[in-house]
Amino acid sequence: MEVLLAKTAGFCYGVRRAVEMAQDLARSGTRCAMLGPVIHNDHVIAALEAQGMALCHAPDQLPAGATVLLRSHGEPKAVYDALAAGGWPVVDAVCPNVRRIHALVRQAGEEGRLPLIVGTPTHPEVLAIAGWCSSHVVVEGLESLKNWIFQDESRRELPLTMVSQTTAIPAQWKSCVEFAKKVCTNLKIFDTICNATYERQREAVELAARCDAMIVIGDPKSSNTRRLTQLCRPRRGVVAQVASAAELDPSQFSGMARVGITAGASTPGWIIKEVYDTMSEENMIEIEESFEEMLEKSIKTLHTGDKVTGIVTEINPTEVCVDLGTKHAAYIPLDQLTDDPEAKVEDLVKVGQEIEVFVVRVNDAEGVVTLSKKKLDTVKSWEDVENAVDSHAVLEGVITEENKGGIVASVKGVRVFIPASQSGQPRGADLSTMLKKKVRLRITEVDSHRKRVVGSIRAVEQEERDAKAAEVWENIEVGKRYEGVVKSLVNYGAFVDIGGVDGMVHISELSWSRIKHPSEVVSVGDSVSVYVLSFDKEKRKISLGMKDRSQDPWAKFIEQYDVGSVLTAKVVKLMTFGAFAEVLPGVDGLIHISQLSDHRVEKPEDVVSEGQEVTVMITAIDKENKKISLSIRALMEEAQAAKAAAAAETAMEPDEVVATSDSSATTIAPAFDEPAEEAPVAEAPVEAPAVEAPAEEEKAPAQPEE
Repeated sequence: MEVLLAKTAGFCYGVRRAVEMAQDLARSGTRCAMLGPVIHNDHVIAALEAQGMALCHAPDQLPAGATVLLRSHGEPKAVYDALAAGGWPVVDAVCPNVRRIHALVRQAGEEGRLPLIVGTPTHPEVLAIAGWCSSHVVVEGLESLKNWIFQDESRRELPLTMVSQTTAIPAQWKSCVEFAKKVCTNLKIFDTICNATYERQREAVELAARCDAMIVIGDPKSSNTRRLTQLCRPRRGVVAQVASAAELDPSQFSGMARVGITAGASTPGWIIKEVYDTMSEENMIEIEESFEEMLEKSIKTLHTGDKVTGIVTEINPTEVCVDLGTKHAAYIPLDQLTDDPEAKVEDLVKVGQEIEVFVVRVNDAEGVVTLSKKKLDTVKSWEDVENAVDSHAVLEGVITEENKGGIVASVKGVRVFIPASQSGQPRGADLSTMLKKKVRLRITEVDSHRKRVVGSIRAVEQEERDAKAAEVWENIEVGKRYEGVVKSLVNYGAFVDIGGVDGMVHISELSWSRIKHPSEVVSVGDSVSVYVLSFDKEKRKISLGMKDRSQDPWAKFIEQYDVGSVLTAKVVKLMTFGAFAEVLPGVDGLIHISQLSDHRVEKPEDVVSEGQEVTVMITAIDKENKKISLSIRALMEEAQAAKAAAAAETAMEPDEVVATSDSSATTIAPAFDEPAEEAPVAEAPVEAPAVEAPAEEEKAPAQPEE
């Protein structure tokens, strides 16, 4: 039987660091306690307890005067505050990758954003992350994310900051990210899966595909161990998860030609070795030899000019510490990390990352080695630049100077000239504004003898725009939302770039209120949220909307008003046939010229003006076509009728009564010599029919012909 051991099996950097800090503290002789298991492995915890370190699960259980070790999974901010208030000495063994997530969610809270954490809700790492923000959401995978968002459609608009548990399965994280990008309109994404976790999972899957069976070593409480088992199981029928060699039954692998072994990040090397020894006595010798090689490597001498590989262990304000696997303390000064003055260290290297460097200086007396990544990059970069011409690779550089014919970029230390016509800027633009900016370019010409290199930014931008446009056309559908940028304004609307493709937002779709020009709502360069109303792939036209359909003012109008309602409206537009008046923001009604007054009106402007507020009556509502007829005349005639009725009532007074001396009364009847004149009958006011406004000018097309 061939037994294959994964190279990435066992402690990751964060776990190894935490265990070493715990062992140093336990050996120091001081009274100490760990607040929760420092890692998820009972064997390691038992060994630490045997050395005198207590295990406590809450601050109130800590022994008086003890130095407290914080576990690699991290703790909520409240725990730090409680320990500080109690004056406890603290050794912080939290994984640097986890601490970075704490900073991200804390910053999100300060910015008014809601942290969205992808991970196991009950896992100590996730609980600690959640403890660094006032509010948060934890989802375990794609289905729980969908359920949370679809419970309340308004959650699509929330400002979200998305992070993941460091041991999350990359495929699950990717599916959550892809879904969130489609439905959420204000999203920041930070991929916080640990590089070591990703490599371990990737190698486990590849190894499982090559072997007849897999053995996954790790404590059952370890999240990353369970996920390794989960990833290996679909690929082979036999997958055994064991915490140590004592749980292993070699007979179940009888007759198999090849068995693979991997281990979770919390599994120490001695347990891996025991399992390996149990499976194959012959391979035990190979493991012992590898340990001898590691010992020899740790005492070997380094020389100036050597090219070496190490692991980033710490990032300080002035340097990056690197573990070369030797007895030396190695570091990279920040000025030897890159030649880009605008670059941020955290964007270039991360704790736990493997890095290749040059040895610049060795001080054996002090045990210190000075390293340089910049020098190694410079040696390699010329080869990369030469190869980029044939491979059409896209390179990154920083604009360092402007000259008569264009600009110059530094690409990993190589000087690349970019003609003005290839700068990606409009003709005649001020190229000095590009100084110190990072750009992506393609190498178009290399002269090795003259050390002259020519590049193009424009070629990359055009290709990227074409690729984005193709993606938009492939996935476009009615109702789909995009975050776009306003590119230009015309009288009839605004053109919005939704990612390599321009769509048209007609002026009527910019706002519910009546506007005269798009500039009343948007400006060139504005970021806007739009949705697809219609599209024509053949003509390459897209019609977009920007109005919030959930705030339809017509629905509000129908709820508040009916025929006969009297209200105050604002005249917004005068036409030859009447005046349009705003009943509610986004809802206009027509006052026909015949309804503007109780007398004949030649021109609407003779009786009303734009901006004037008038009292009107609703005389008709066409719900199907969303049209409203208003009348000032109806109110005037009502007032006249009321006045006439009051006058008639006053004319019909009761008979006069004349008092006599004997207190009797004589009734004086009206004379009937002449017939009483008939009172004129007021004509009933003629209600004007709902007048349809003449069709306005046709809307401009959603997008001009290309």
